[in-house]
Order: sequence, then structure tokens, then C-alpha cells
Amino acid sequence: MTSAVTEPDTARLRERAERLLGGLGAALPEPGPLVVRTPITGGQLASLRPSSEAAVELAVDKAHNAFQQWRTVPAPRRAAVVRRLGQLLTTHLDELAELVTLEAGKIGAEARGEVQEMIDICEFAVGLARQLYGRTMPSERPGHRLMETWHPLGVVGVLSAFNFPVAVWSWNTAIALVCGDTVVWKPSETTPLTALACHALLRRAAADVGADPEIHQLVQGAAMVGERLVDDERVALVSATGSVRMGRAVAPRVAARFGRCLLELGGNNAAVVTPSADLELATRGVVFAAAGTAGQRCTTLRRLIAHADVVGPLLSRIEQAYRQLRVGDPLDDAVLVGPLIDGRAYAAMQDAIARAVADGGELVCGAERVMVAGEDSYYVRPAIVRMPAQTAVVREETFAPILYVLTYHDFEAAIALHNGVPQGLSSAIFTGDQREAERFLAADGSDCGIANVNIGTSGAEIGGAFGGEKHTGGGRESGSDAWKAYMRRATNTVNYSAELPLAQGIRFG
Repeated sequence: MTSAVTEPDTARLRERAERLLGGLGAALPEPGPLVVRTPITGGQLASLRPSSEAAVELAVDKAHNAFQQWRTVPAPRRAAVVRRLGQLLTTHLDELAELVTLEAGKIGAEARGEVQEMIDICEFAVGLARQLYGRTMPSERPGHRLMETWHPLGVVGVLSAFNFPVAVWSWNTAIALVCGDTVVWKPSETTPLTALACHALLRRAAADVGADPEIHQLVQGAAMVGERLVDDERVALVSATGSVRMGRAVAPRVAARFGRCLLELGGNNAAVVTPSADLELATRGVVFAAAGTAGQRCTTLRRLIAHADVVGPLLSRIEQAYRQLRVGDPLDDAVLVGPLIDGRAYAAMQDAIARAVADGGELVCGAERVMVAGEDSYYVRPAIVRMPAQTAVVREETFAPILYVLTYHDFEAAIALHNGVPQGLSSAIFTGDQREAERFLAADGSDCGIANVNIGTSGAEIGGAFGGEKHTGGGRESGSDAWKAYMRRATNTVNYSAELPLAQGIRFG
């Protein structure tokens, strides 16, 4: 099914974006060479001037100077900014979500869900402000106390991607601010308008509670702007979300200056479906994880590894569900799959499918372009490709709605297939057998940072740490103890005795 884009021509969308920005307290950008297009029509929403080298330098200067005082503010008081940000996001949830739809092409429900994630992480961070715990350890020396304390780290540089243009920023920023850090944000050049809106809301939150608005800085532009942050020694932590290729460029440069890196890179996520699985449950989990956000999530399900006894009926159910997915205008509440971000994403999808077919794969359904809004928009039916083996193209991440279907006979073979890719972000198993579930979660089971049972690979909650292993980069954001990445640890020894005993019983004199 398709949904034609009837009314919203580019001019109407541009006017709407301008009104939304104004309502969110953001000034319209000064026109410049950086063109912002909406994937809904492919037309131009706005243009703006990218940040110059001098502007990036000034932003880091301001963040670094603000850090000198911000780190001394007690954490519960720092949380007031984040609490107020959460309140503003709650008030403006629908407006910010619509701006996400206009700029990133997400359907309304997913865009609103992304803003809700921002609200949730603000709530989490406010509670965290009173739980930045250290620990005490027994000292081997009488009259001594041994402990560890955690301190603010410094300026945090956040490089975010187009597919979650606001949520990932909030994961980093809410935690960093509570930890006593300041932030310089470089969003994707594809989604700068949502960044302007979030920056305005955060600065308003700071002003409302009497905090220094300079604790947050925004810089805009392409690779050069990000490179300046990556190379600046005053940026203590670079949190970068994007492709493996980007991570390969960022990590060595930060390491060369002994900075810290938090990487959230590619995912090539798989779900194993065993003979004991509830196929109705598995079908719902697979379809949402594989087709949601038009396949443009890092946690998108890209590989389905099904037992030979169930692959036929399972695939039949999934194909039937795919044929009922409504593809079209993401502003239409009846639509479930919106557009790809641009023509490069469409070309990459078609190239991957051609390679898969050349490797002996069978295109079961999907992949055709649905012309609903003109030549510069890319609406595509999610594709299913049945593969005889896990070939090179299957082992790669293609940021598009392609689901490769593989068959297994032995559970150990399923684990081997699952782990046989370079990426290690999210994973799932659908089973009614507790032994299989526990085996999947064990040390020699899934090698991913996220491993789920009877739920799909996408839709992580902010209470748990988010991130993955191998080429996914090893970073952890959001919940659990991910806050430790944004702080520095100090080990402290306090001598409250009148003696000065030395370790290991050493004596001088």
C-alpha cells in the first residue's frame, strides 16, 4: 500500500518548519551554502552557514571556560537544568516531533517516541545526580581510609547522526551536564534544524534556573567541523555516533592526543527463531524491527536466522505483513514506513540487493521505489531476500530496509551465523525453550552489547546501557553506569593516624 503526498509541497513544508522553529524559541538560520532538504519531497527546507574554524574555536573556548565554574556546582543543583529541559520537552513534544519528521522523514509515532526518549533520559539523569557513587575499600595500613571519587571530566564533544537527530544528543547531554561537564554539539549536516531547536530549549532551561547558558554550544557543518572537535585537546571526550568508517577516522585522532572516545557505530543485527518460538510473536517483532524507520536505525533487524522447520511458515507470515505495510508521507498518521533519507541511501539499497541476488539470493518481495512525492524523494517498499549463505553483502550493514533470511538446522550453527559478522550491537532470540534462551545470553552466546529474548532488536529502554562490541565501537550511552564515561575517577588515601606506615611493610631509616 502507498500513501500519496497530496498537500505538503516543499513550500508548505518550509513554512511549517519556520513556524515550528519560532515556536520552539529558535531563530531562523542565516541563509548559506549548507542546504537542508526534507526527505518527504526532496525539496529545500532551509539553508544555513556552516560554522567556520574560528566559530568552532570560540565554541570550545566558551564551553571550556564555562566548565571551570560548572564543575563546582553540586550535582543535584546541576540537575535543575536537565529537569527544566525535560519539562520544556514535555510541553513542546508534538512541535519538536513534527520538526523531526520534516527533517529526518520519520513517521509521527516514531518521531514522538524519539522526543519521549529525551524526556525519559532527563528524568533518569535528574535521579542520577544523587547517585554518582564512589566506593570505599579496606586499606592494609592502620588508621587509613582508601576510597575512590568521581569528578567532572571536561568538555564533551557530541557528534550525532541523522537517524536519531535529537534522542542521541539528549542521551549524552543530559548525563554529561549532570556529571558536571559542558557540551559542544555537532549534529549531522542533514538535520541541523532540530539541533537549533534543541539548543534553544536547553539554553532557555539554563536561563530559567539561573545556570550559565554557555554550558552548551552548537556548531554546524560537514566533516571539517567535526574534525576540529576531534582534534581539540580541550575536548576531553568525543562521543561519536555514525558509521564504522567515521569511527575509524575519529578514534585514532582522539587517541593520538590521549583523549577519550565513546563510539556508537554500525549494527548488523540478527534474530534467531527456533522451532519452539511463538511465530505470531516473532512475526510482530521481526516486522517492526526490520521495517521501522525505513530500516534506518542502528538497531534495525537486518538478518533473520530461522530454523529449517519454521522458516517457511514464518517467512510466509512476514511477507504477508510486509505487503500490508503502508509506505508514504510520514505526516500521514496511517503510514507506517516513511522515506529513505536521500538518493544515496536508495542507491546503496539497490546495489546491496543486486549483490545478494548475484550471490544466489532470492528477492521475496519489496525493494521497488514508490514515487509518491517526486524525483528527489525516495520511498521504497521494505525488502526480504532469502539467502543460501551469509555472503559478504550480508555481513555488511546497508542502512536501508533489507531483511536477509538465513536457515539453520543446529543451534550451534545458528549462534555461529549470528556472531559471524564484524558488528556487535543488538541481537534477539525467539524461543519457548529456556535452555536456548539462557544459552543465547551466556558468554558463548550472542556477542552483542544488547541481547534480547522474545523481543526484537530495536526499541532499547534508556534504563539500560546502550551500545555494542566489535566494529560497533564498544561505547555505552544512556542508562546503567554509562555515566562513568563522562567522569574521571580518583583513588584517594586518607591517613587519620599519627603514623606514616608504608605499603608492603617497607621501612626507611
